[in-house]
Amino acid sequence: MDTTSATSRRTLLMSAAATLGLLSVATPSAVATDGQPTPRPAFAQEPVREVKAGPQRIAVTFDDGPHPEYTPQVLRVLRRFRVRATFCVVGTEVELHPELLRAVHDEGHTIAGHSWSHANLQQLPPAGVAEEVERNLIAIDRVLPGLRVGWFRAPYNRWSPEVMGTLSANGLRPLGWSVDPRDWEQPGTSEIVERVLAATTTGSIILNHDAGGDRSQTVAALEQWLPRLLAAGYRFVQPT
Repeated sequence: MDTTSATSRRTLLMSAAATLGLLSVATPSAVATDGQPTPRPAFAQEPVREVKAGPQRIAVTFDDGPHPEYTPQVLRVLRRFRVRATFCVVGTEVELHPELLRAVHDEGHTIAGHSWSHANLQQLPPAGVAEEVERNLIAIDRVLPGLRVGWFRAPYNRWSPEVMGTLSANGLRPLGWSVDPRDWEQPGTSEIVERVLAATTTGSIILNHDAGGDRSQTVAALEQWLPRLLAAGYRFVQPT
């Protein structure tokens, strides 16, 4: 199997970014890694839409952050109920709020890529897809050097063969979801709660948002449906 170390991948990304004019300095700084190779995943045809970790095991994910108002609120709720989640982060927001990315990581949550600018990747040429993916990884690596990002979620759920090929080339797996309460519509806190509870079952990956607009309903709903699922016997895991 073709493999590449985390350091090698970062060097390649930084070189690619310099070629694209994304960085002013082409030489990467030293990074700390454990020296183990990172297997490049096989080309995926479809994103992963469920977790397979046993009965009543589910996952919750948050897109579009980090956000200075809502990400800390989400983290407080997750901390209160001792739940770990996956945060799919946007490169531009990472650059604006690096301290929040560190906070997400320090609390044990998984960090996944979500493009550089939240672009519709289906509408971009292959070079544009590569730039969105790689620049996103570089932004994360600048804040958390050596972190192995293993997952990537395409904005708007817009996947394509070009996206899948780019993810495979960068050692990433495509992350989808199976429960979408459409919290971004701001349908009301109670409606978000009911949509999550009605659709969640063993293996579910729940989609939420901690940025991209007013997410006060999302946070309020999280405070209600999260303990109700825990009381029903569900346990939260992170995609592996």
